[in-house]
Amino acid sequence: MADMTMKDLSDAMGDIDFCMLSTKTEGGEIAARPMSNNGEVAFEGTSWFFSYEQARTIGDIERDPKVGLGFQGRKGLLRKPPLFISVEGHARLIRDKAAFEAHWTKDLDYWFKDGIDTPGVVLIEVKAERIHYWDGQDEGEVPVR
Repeated sequence: MADMTMKDLSDAMGDIDFCMLSTKTEGGEIAARPMSNNGEVAFEGTSWFFSYEQARTIGDIERDPKVGLGFQGRKGLLRKPPLFISVEGHARLIRDKAAFEAHWTKDLDYWFKDGIDTPGVVLIEVKAERIHYWDGQDEGEVPVR
């Protein structure tokens, strides 16, 4: 699978829930934290994450919306190598409850006790600008629309 398509990538990401979201801090350092994609595994170049307004992540994105996502999938069972995916993208902060509803899953209630009405909730949209993958011996770029 040397030339992975967006559909191939989406299929391969089907069981990946968490990734590392990297931002640039006010001092120019890189800050990374685990984020759940909320079960939205039909990846088509956009990822969605929820956070709190007061989180460092939000301030970092407001200053510099360029972010990185790092995914790792497939346990190396039966000699099958893991899949690594690096996404460079542009983040946008959304504070609209209708958008929250469109991307909310019940599992998020664990972190946000009042659901979409939890004070200070922010939706982060990351649109991929570049996607690189490593799949055993294969590696390459996935075209972004």
